Amino acid sequence: MRVPAYIAPAAAAPLAPTIIERRGVGPGDVLIEIKYAGICHSDIHTVNGDWGPQPYPLVPGHEIVGIVAEVGADVTAHRVGDRVGVGCMVGSCGRCADCRNGDEQYCREGMIPTYGGADRDGTITQGGYSTHIVVDAGFVLSVPESLDLAAAAPLLCAGITTYSPLRRWGAGPGKKVAVVGLGGLGHLAVKIAHAMGAEVTVLSQSLKKQEDGLRLGADHYHATSDPGTFAQLTGRFDLIVNTVSARIDVDAYLALLAVDGTLVNVGAPAEPLSLNVFSLIGARRSYAGSMIGGIAETQEMLDFCAARNIGADIELISAEQINEAYARVLASDVRYRFVIDTATLY
Repeated sequence: MRVPAYIAPAAAAPLAPTIIERRGVGPGDVLIEIKYAGICHSDIHTVNGDWGPQPYPLVPGHEIVGIVAEVGADVTAHRVGDRVGVGCMVGSCGRCADCRNGDEQYCREGMIPTYGGADRDGTITQGGYSTHIVVDAGFVLSVPESLDLAAAAPLLCAGITTYSPLRRWGAGPGKKVAVVGLGGLGHLAVKIAHAMGAEVTVLSQSLKKQEDGLRLGADHYHATSDPGTFAQLTGRFDLIVNTVSARIDVDAYLALLAVDGTLVNVGAPAEPLSLNVFSLIGARRSYAGSMIGGIAETQEMLDFCAARNIGADIELISAEQINEAYARVLASDVRYRFVIDTATLY
């Protein structure tokens, strides 16, 4: 089927309306009428070519929610009319140890990204800035009824990206957790860590979002532009989740960890980061990375957020505002996630 979409024609070029082809619905597929698509900083990195050459023209978007319009003959988990979501991947080998362990995002044969990857039919996957998408049923998530559909869209990337490390490194009662950056990822990290019962601190460049941070669930808020912050907080945290996509002084942040503490990077800057190994050795600290989450964990995250009424703080936009939204994201001028109303694509 041919459907409306917004496409990046080349690296760093403005996105423009177009028509794309979606594959037919196979026996194991689900056709989704997309209602909302979040704008992730990863979309902008990809469109700008920050992470290397891309298969342009390319439709971004991996924070997708909508309604099931058709299911293949073999699909039993989803029915027409269901509320569903699609995140950052639409396929994996299903056979390797990582896939069998529920870590499809780390598939040893390479997971199939929602856009910019080689699909099973050899075509390039195209993302959620579109009115419809066809996805293998095994990579379609159920969106609980209690979640606002538009506010749920960013959970499919920003939500699971922050939930997964918080869960894996034990955020909860008695744990001191710091979140670096209060943007699209960071604001959800604060909400989720607070809901898990941790003592939450926001580390942001300035105090301009302090009121927001405390409203979202932070117990403390500090400006990293103040050198006194790092002296004051030395050895304080059990876990630091770094959500920013810019270079940071890794050693300075490692010094904020208690013995056995962990700094986890989920933001992905284009430039390499470096550290002094003694920042780790001195207190048995760990420096880690985390990328989204598996399908089962993503469903767990959606159910967790539904039970605690957690959605993203969003600004709903029309398709013609996408390029303006990209510029505003780069200027840190959004609180806290843009979501496209895909009805405006028609």
